[in-house]
Amino acid sequence: MAGRKQFDVEAALDQAMRVFWQRGYADASLDALASATGLGRGSLYGAFGNKDALFRQSLDRYSSIYGARFEQALAAHAGEPVRAVEAFFDAVLTRIADPSVPTGCLIAQSAAQSETINDENRARVRGLLDVQRERVRAALAWSPADARTLDEIATYVVAVNQSLAVLSRAGTPDAELRSVARLACTTVADTLDRAAPQDAARG
Repeated sequence: MAGRKQFDVEAALDQAMRVFWQRGYADASLDALASATGLGRGSLYGAFGNKDALFRQSLDRYSSIYGARFEQALAAHAGEPVRAVEAFFDAVLTRIADPSVPTGCLIAQSAAQSETINDENRARVRGLLDVQRERVRAALAWSPADARTLDEIATYVVAVNQSLAVLSRAGTPDAELRSVARLACTTVADTLDRAAPQDAARG
């Protein structure tokens, strides 16, 4: 049919996302993107725009896939903040251990290479990190701890998550990554335990 795209746009975007995830923005050449998607440069531009636009769409695609998984993990333990954080890290480590996808995290890698991307995409990366933090913060809202403590814990959990991604890229074994996650969960639990009585005393 005239004018109809002869390829699966979503599948092509998934392949482009993997190239950016594996190589980073700077090293994801147009040739590599074209080869991975099976599209010529003209078709690539026609479907997604320029490299910056394709990268932005890849970030959003990554976030829609894995952000949904993280949100489900956090929401599965309503009223149990520590269990929610444990489930979040388990979802993170499951993704890291998946041999069918690149190691690490596209968002973490993009944040580390922020000097190579334009202002709009840098802001998009920052925004996706903020969304992740907001998800974690919402799962902590059941705790009686004060708002400042919960804000700090949410930032800490996101920081550990990004660290796990970086360590996995460096080849850190799964057992060591899980040890980091366990210690992080212990820190969250201890911090909430210390903060709760103080909050209750104010009441």
